[in-house]
Amino acid sequence: MTDAAGAQQQGADPTGTDALPVAPDSISGGELLIITGMSGAGRSTVANALEDLDWYVVDNLPPQMLRPLIDLAGRVGDALPKMAAVVDVRGRDLFTELPEVAQTLRERRDVRMVFMDASDDILVRRFESVRRPHPLQGDGTILDGILLERQRLAAVREASDMLIDTSSLNIHQLATHVNDRFAEEGSAKHDLLVMSFGFKYGLPPDADMVADMRFLPNPFWTESLRALTGEDAEVRDFVLAQEGALEFIDGYAHAIAPVLAGYQRENKRHSMIAVGCTGGKHRSVATAIELAARLRELPGVAVRVKHRDLGRE
Repeated sequence: MTDAAGAQQQGADPTGTDALPVAPDSISGGELLIITGMSGAGRSTVANALEDLDWYVVDNLPPQMLRPLIDLAGRVGDALPKMAAVVDVRGRDLFTELPEVAQTLRERRDVRMVFMDASDDILVRRFESVRRPHPLQGDGTILDGILLERQRLAAVREASDMLIDTSSLNIHQLATHVNDRFAEEGSAKHDLLVMSFGFKYGLPPDADMVADMRFLPNPFWTESLRALTGEDAEVRDFVLAQEGALEFIDGYAHAIAPVLAGYQRENKRHSMIAVGCTGGKHRSVATAIELAARLRELPGVAVRVKHRDLGRE
């Protein structure tokens, strides 16, 4: 990853006003992903994973340098089709302008902002494990720094397009999550992930919508189906034959259609529907597959399916 200090060594104005002047309506180039969020929540891991996916990533960039970066990408054409910039509190007072800068850029190009988060106790544990101070703790404790950062980032979190909560993820799981979200993006205006899960393993923290399939009889209690999963035809037929199953799937797909259309109008590029049952093995898996098949018929939406807890039992 490239440090913004390199530009400063060349005598560039850190606000970007002297380095690469750009007219307000001349912004062009490829896609830009802004990675921000809480210190210790995994920003560096996300940046590394994006680099592995052939994104051009810049670390610790002041918000005011985003427009010159985009202008540079426009000059080199297809050489930088996908860019990501890590923007966070290390930018000190310059960081406060991120929401305003991001909103201005959104009006002229494809810009998304990802907010990385984790629970306070997890963040404390991570800083203690690496024996490093929080960048905002000063003379206080790690928790003092975390609470101050959370306060400063409230507006940024609210303005973000995507939230990734890493409380329950290690670095390898987070890298896999990034790959799932960004590796297969195509020309669709909206990328939808339909994820099956088991409630007993916890609700996916970054789900935008949740469907609970525990109102259907559980195939687990049918001995011939217990060892199978919702990917098997026998389980699928059992689940979809239950009273209310198809009515729910049809109704849910119909209800979600205007939501996904609205996401496209608002330039929200990603969303996740979490479909749950008790263990994430039978009902949620079969339903997720069937629901995804219906949602693939919607215009401008690319749909993927993932089974988070399949195989855990």
